[in-house]
Amino acid sequence: MKEKRNRLLMIHYSLLIVSVLLFTACGYKPTKATLHRFFGEKVYVQVDVDPVEPENAPFIKDAINTMIYQRFGSVVTEKKEAQSSITVRYNGSDFYPLSYDTNGYITRYRVSVRADFALHTPHGKAHKQIVSVDEADIQASALRSSGLRIEAIRKGMQKALDQFLAYAVMRGVLKN
Repeated sequence: MKEKRNRLLMIHYSLLIVSVLLFTACGYKPTKATLHRFFGEKVYVQVDVDPVEPENAPFIKDAINTMIYQRFGSVVTEKKEAQSSITVRYNGSDFYPLSYDTNGYITRYRVSVRADFALHTPHGKAHKQIVSVDEADIQASALRSSGLRIEAIRKGMQKALDQFLAYAVMRGVLKN
């Protein structure tokens, strides 16, 4: 029993060493390092509020601030101190029914969320329009449906932020 355990430990350590060598030998750099070099130490974030759905602005602002801190390795700061800036504009959403129950009530829908991102970095300017799609179930309750609608928009906006992150990584890689 002890021999099997020792053999498994040796295999795990061998795989760990091979993985480390593989990542270091091929020049692998974490996404965070690329984004940090691309955006710099300090980033300013502006979220343009949609007058139709202003309740989503605080969520978008918090989500992008968290993304900058956790994924970029940068800090959010005032405009005059920033090396880069990101402007996000939520451009609304559309809901499409996917299925109905026997009474004709919508039970599943698809939400399409539109957002514009404007980047200003030391490496230049860029503009990216992103449309993200999410699908969700809905219940036959007006109160619950309203909450689910807001949640669907937030999930769609989170997907848009993730797509923006992928876009920013590619811009950073191409600039380096």
